[in-house]
Amino acid sequence: MRGRADWKVKHEVRVEAGYLESFVRELFEKAGMERGDAQFHAEALVQTDLWGISSHGCMRVPAYFERMRNGAINVRPNVRKVSGEGAFEVLDADAGAGFIARKRAMERAMELAKKYHIAAVGVRNSNHFGAGAVYARMAAKEGMAGIAMTNVLPLVTAPGALRPVTGNNPIAVAIPTYGDFPFCLDMALSKVAGGKLTLAIKRGEKIPMDWATDEEGRPTDDPEKAFKGFLLPVGGYKGLGLAYVVDILSGVVTGGVFSHQMKSMYAQPTEPSLTGHFFVAVDIDAVIDREQMKQRMGEYFRRIKETPMWEEGAEMLLPGELEYRKEKERRENGIPVPVKTYEELLELKKTCGLQAELPEKQN
Repeated sequence: MRGRADWKVKHEVRVEAGYLESFVRELFEKAGMERGDAQFHAEALVQTDLWGISSHGCMRVPAYFERMRNGAINVRPNVRKVSGEGAFEVLDADAGAGFIARKRAMERAMELAKKYHIAAVGVRNSNHFGAGAVYARMAAKEGMAGIAMTNVLPLVTAPGALRPVTGNNPIAVAIPTYGDFPFCLDMALSKVAGGKLTLAIKRGEKIPMDWATDEEGRPTDDPEKAFKGFLLPVGGYKGLGLAYVVDILSGVVTGGVFSHQMKSMYAQPTEPSLTGHFFVAVDIDAVIDREQMKQRMGEYFRRIKETPMWEEGAEMLLPGELEYRKEKERRENGIPVPVKTYEELLELKKTCGLQAELPEKQN
């Protein structure tokens, strides 16, 4: 019987990060994006793949490109402040790519935090959020704690409910450690991110039975049925409660849309998602110097890592540690891209007349 690892290799192609980044940048420029925005978009997607968050990486490029061509994503948005004062502002993303609005929002939150020591920036009228870790880590890189969250079209059901009640509304938190990697927690508030279903479909894999239900509320291991059904919340009603908080901050407070008012990225490819986001930056330097912070975080991490484990060879992993290891491995061996996605990218290269190459890495 063929092992799982062998089966996966058969369905994936390894591509070097630099080739992927150049390819995505040129493709998005073809769609009409300014070079700087296209470059950041490409860097963010490839970095997400390097961390091993494949469900939110280059697998989504074909869908993003289609939405750009259809006008669902405004490739040259006028992101502007619409309300707020002091340490709290709200931006309108002008239906632009979520990547662009989020970068500007977190940069603004960090700018305000340098003055007020803690600041928040909300965003309305945006599109898909991608991986929140990209933006939370922007703050950590500058010595701040960063929080990034977004609301999502309702995907998550509650026990006994006959329809989804909220999105899986991801939240990411990053805190500087001044070590090899920041503390970074990035999670959807469903048992699994919706992109994992898309990834399983492209890989031809089954999914665990406790991830999602079909349209009639029955547990399923078929990602196609799950994609048409509902995700299950993480932590039961506690996860649902947190998802409501994210939707309120990202949608209600910002004056944007929330819950069932949002559009589907896949079912409505010609319409903006109208997604909302919420960012917080905390100036840690205001209360503790960096050397002391490094020492205290090191002590905190050591206590966790020294936890005894039942299974020989097992270890406690810190939030951000697995991504650090994945990035080292993937920079050396290439990023695994599902064959179906790879073929879609090659077709886009042909139809769009791209110059960028996308060769398979030979190990």
